[in-house]
Amino acid sequence: MNHEKLWKLTMTGLFAALSYVVFTFLQIKIPLPGGDATSIHFGNAICVLGALVLGGVWGGLGGAVGMTIGDLFDPVYVIYAPKTFILKFCIGLIAGLIAHRIGKINESKNTGHILKYTILACAVSLGFNVIADPLLGYVYKLAILGQPAAQVTLAWNFASTSINAVTSCIASVAIFMALRPALLHSGLMARHR
Repeated sequence: MNHEKLWKLTMTGLFAALSYVVFTFLQIKIPLPGGDATSIHFGNAICVLGALVLGGVWGGLGGAVGMTIGDLFDPVYVIYAPKTFILKFCIGLIAGLIAHRIGKINESKNTGHILKYTILACAVSLGFNVIADPLLGYVYKLAILGQPAAQVTLAWNFASTSINAVTSCIASVAIFMALRPALLHSGLMARHR
């Protein structure tokens, strides 16, 4: 295994651990009718941050694995683990595509250009989640789980996902822009070809 693949695998594990810890221990859980819940958390910020540092596939995988493990250890969220994995992986893929494939932020030295594509990557990937998470959750609850309360929880899930998107976008952009010079200097930014 070459050095870069080992580094990406190690960093993916680190981002998985970070997203698990942030999602599990730094969340505000909101109980909903029917024994369900939603939450306000920064797990998505770690997922996007991973995609900005590692690229979409590895960063998305780190966020998806960490938050899925968080779901698996929570009796309220355990049934949503497959949905979580798919959505968080998609967040990483979208953020990585915009930041690295379109914006080429690792090749640019222009801070304005990097900031623009970092914000765009965060906004689009988390905007996708604002729409996809509540809708997929609704379909998942209604069609797969047969929960009649799916419609009641849809508005709550949309509201919490929107709050998560805004706060995660702000946090991930601020953290990435602050850490980027140090990551570049130390050689800890993934190279994208």
